[in-house]
Amino acid sequence: MKKILLTVILVFLAAVVVSAQNREYSARPVTSSYTVGVGSSHIADTYLSQIKYNGWSTSLRYDRWQAMKVDPLSWVMNLSLGVDVERAVNDVGNSAIWYAGINASWSPMRSWCVAKGLKLGVGPAVNLDLGCLYLNRNSNNPASAKAAFTVGATGFVAYNVSIGRLPVTFLWQPSLPVAGAFFSPEYGELYYEIYLGNHSGLAHFAWWGNYFSLNNTVTADLHFGATALKIGYRGGILSTKANHIVSNHFTHQFIFGISGEWLSINPRKAPSPRAKLYHALYEY
Repeated sequence: MKKILLTVILVFLAAVVVSAQNREYSARPVTSSYTVGVGSSHIADTYLSQIKYNGWSTSLRYDRWQAMKVDPLSWVMNLSLGVDVERAVNDVGNSAIWYAGINASWSPMRSWCVAKGLKLGVGPAVNLDLGCLYLNRNSNNPASAKAAFTVGATGFVAYNVSIGRLPVTFLWQPSLPVAGAFFSPEYGELYYEIYLGNHSGLAHFAWWGNYFSLNNTVTADLHFGATALKIGYRGGILSTKANHIVSNHFTHQFIFGISGEWLSINPRKAPSPRAKLYHALYEY
């Protein structure tokens, strides 16, 4: 028994030493992108109106990718933060609905290099969405608040290729919430009533039967230099149903911005010449 225990301790210590050496001789550049999105918005929310509204949408987004410290060869993480502003009008053009919202998501993903230049991954995602719709023609109920916390699945496919002499990184990332909680008042319930203390029936368990959301992003990073030009498409689908209120919100956007890799270096400690770089998406 003592020999078995001693063997387990030695194996554990050896694993700790190897892990420490790998951390010492590895560096994990951060792949960051800043993008602007411009496109169309399609909104229908029966709490505010029975009419569908169509218009424009804009967004600002920050994305951060990095190989994870626990196992930089096999795990990557993605942090995404976004702000959206939209305006849509009815078919007659005499009424407008506005939307403003913020969203954040974080995802650790198991990744595989399946071929030269081709990398894919899959993992869980934690999402937080907050926003508000405002309809200028309503007097009693001019606004509809939106809030949801969900967990789901996400993944990515990254393909690094050269088109002529230009290196290009293609990236596809879908995201699909599976379960969580979202906010919805009763049909016709005033927010003033909620303020006075009517808090029952406001939180709802989210599943595909009453809360369906799907986001798709397809981009290409054109590596003209150390900083790349990012262009692509982002589409969003959100459909909810609770308390006899049906809300559908669809967006399609062309996105453009900049991206690149950044590596923080301690000026008091020079990197080891044996250090290995673990890239989250790019391959040089």
